[in-house]
Amino acid sequence: MLPMFRSVFAVVLAASALPAIALTPAVAPLQDHQQMIVVITDGWDATNGRLQAYARTPRGWVPHGDAFAVAVGRNGSAWGVGVLPAQGSAPHQPGDPVKPGDPVKQEGDGRSPAGIFSIGPAFGYAPTIATALPYQPMQASSYCMDVPDSPYYNRIVDAEAVGADAVEGSTEPMRLDLHNKGDVRYREGFVIEHNPKAEPRRGSCIFAHLWRTPGEPTAGCTAMQPGHMRSLLAWLDPAQRPLFVLLPRAQYQQLQYDWNLPVQPDAAS
Repeated sequence: MLPMFRSVFAVVLAASALPAIALTPAVAPLQDHQQMIVVITDGWDATNGRLQAYARTPRGWVPHGDAFAVAVGRNGSAWGVGVLPAQGSAPHQPGDPVKPGDPVKQEGDGRSPAGIFSIGPAFGYAPTIATALPYQPMQASSYCMDVPDSPYYNRIVDAEAVGADAVEGSTEPMRLDLHNKGDVRYREGFVIEHNPKAEPRRGSCIFAHLWRTPGEPTAGCTAMQPGHMRSLLAWLDPAQRPLFVLLPRAQYQQLQYDWNLPVQPDAAS
């Protein structure tokens, strides 16, 4: 699993005592966002889902392109920290979307963060790619730090700039092709800004990236086929303040009105 390149990114929740949630009303903040990518899964433990992009128009959210299959975490999904953060699971408070028994994201849990997240920079193996997003080409010395005690936790750094000792212990080399026998997964992708304050153990290095084989689950990212990734990268526009939403279907339907999310076809009748 991988994630703005100050060198930096996103991920999510605590392994120990977690603070209570403080949710802000969702509708007002989302009015300034004009693009949204929505991933819906069948439940917390589902390892695949459907992705649909949306653009805001005077008529509201309208689909952009066709929906397609994606893979998510090998253990499903769990509440993460983003634009509308789920901060914890206890004590339960009115309006808290985290219900007793819901999974809450932790470092290394193999779950994709659920919630609403900003979309950060794009990254990849090539010097340039076709996208309006800020883009950073990855080097053999590029790592995303998934070591909770590191001062660079949840950031992409260059070992040539920060020193080899600083990336010791990271399991996230960004040039997977050079470190893992031609691995294509990070050839093209973008950062999902989960855990933007890089709070230790709340999850790190969350990306949208390519899948190695169709439907193969991830360590916490969202994976797809190359043609779909290229289409998303060509469409995404940072001036539109794009968002990434991932939720199980039941939670999406419960939160769709309060969070001002696009109406899904099976929920429209």
